[in-house]
Amino acid sequence: MKIRFIKDMRIQRYAAVIAAFIILPAAALAQTPEIRINTALSQATQVGIPVSLLESKVAEGKAKGIPMDRIAAAVESRLKGLEQARTAMNRGAHDIDAAQLAVGADAIGAGVSEAVLEKITATTPKDRRAVALTALTQLVSEGIVPEAALLRVQDALARGPEALANLAARSGVGVGGPRGTGPSTPGSSAAGGPPAPVPAPGQGSTAPVPPRGGRSGL
Repeated sequence: MKIRFIKDMRIQRYAAVIAAFIILPAAALAQTPEIRINTALSQATQVGIPVSLLESKVAEGKAKGIPMDRIAAAVESRLKGLEQARTAMNRGAHDIDAAQLAVGADAIGAGVSEAVLEKITATTPKDRRAVALTALTQLVSEGIVPEAALLRVQDALARGPEALANLAARSGVGVGGPRGTGPSTPGSSAAGGPPAPVPAPGQGSTAPVPPRGGRSGL
């Protein structure tokens, strides 16, 4: 009788384990996009990442009519990029603001390694960092390996603000920074900045093209 009781207990335990493996994936699938987004926002708050950098992603997706599940995936991906960028950039400097963090996440998304991101952060003055990062991101998105792109940006930095501005302009980046922003504000897709002005009838747009490496993922 005792042996049978032990066998019955083992069977019940095995059944409970199997049921857990069946129920857990179902519970995960039951999470709504809204819950996933709120979870990402809460995680950002806990680790000290400005939630505005994720809220702008939600606003962008809704404005474009993107399904909520895709918006949730984009927010989760953006949070991961922001966390990677912050880790790398904080190793290079201690004055990283939200705008630079957003551009750093764009760089990570374009394929810039954490080592390269750390190096350019450490060797670039704060007032030029956003432009340098955006130019680097664009160069990498055009197929230049991150290390070679870093050397080109550093060379431009060494030759002065005008050389950096020229490199940024050739890379599709405005002199003051990404499209529709000032010197230290990321592009509208990253931080919800204002859109580029609409050209007057009969005139072409003079707004610089945003870097392909900073695509929104929506």
